[in-house]
Amino acid sequence: MLQAMRRLPSPWMSFLAALAAALVLHAEVQAATASEMQPIRGFEIDRTEVTIAQFRRFVQATGTLTQAERAGGGSTFEAGWEQRKGWVWHSPYGKPGADGEPVAHVTHAEARAFCRWAGKRLPTDAEWGEAAYTERRSQPPAGFERGRTYRYPTGDSPQGANCLGDCGAVGTVAHAVSSRGRGHALAGSTRAGVNGLFEMGGNLWEWVDSGPGAEQRTRGGSWWYGAGPMQDSHVQGKPVDTAVIYIGFRCARDLPR
Repeated sequence: MLQAMRRLPSPWMSFLAALAAALVLHAEVQAATASEMQPIRGFEIDRTEVTIAQFRRFVQATGTLTQAERAGGGSTFEAGWEQRKGWVWHSPYGKPGADGEPVAHVTHAEARAFCRWAGKRLPTDAEWGEAAYTERRSQPPAGFERGRTYRYPTGDSPQGANCLGDCGAVGTVAHAVSSRGRGHALAGSTRAGVNGLFEMGGNLWEWVDSGPGAEQRTRGGSWWYGAGPMQDSHVQGKPVDTAVIYIGFRCARDLPR
């Protein structure tokens, strides 16, 4: 077999080597995510928002060029939507972001593509809501009660989340540029909430699968808003081609039956 491979033309050898490297990387990503997910009830969900480092592996493996990159930059809302030159997934505020920052400037389709590549999918709207508000751990730590549904993803209070004004002081990235709020925090850096999940409330809105349509629901609020949008009753959607500084995502997958 090895001798046969050595006789292949060099372009074929390069292709096979690249294919093998991609398969190994994909397997490593799937293995790593097993410890990064929280079982809920029939499914499991990422404990943190997808990071720049994770999205970079996807881009390197697939050659993806995001919509924001093709357009020259994503957007923020000021007096209206404004494009920000150079603000893309790897440079959320126009300068290179750290590996542990949550990825932003990603459309709904790009979020779905990442999750599919990682062997997962976007959570449904109902799954996201259950994971964010209803405690499903068999032995949750003090402050959380199994089976109880909370007002916020952080529990009874929004304290500890990264939101505008209502959530207390949390650390955010130093290079954020905004006319409002302090920008996002590193993924997994704020206090763990319901089901041990991080940043389900505040930080970045998160794309979910809310069914067919040109708009999809975004969940959890963001650093741009106060605590109100962190509640389950808050309904917010965006066109599926939206790529902005305060929308990210996390992935889910079914648990074996």
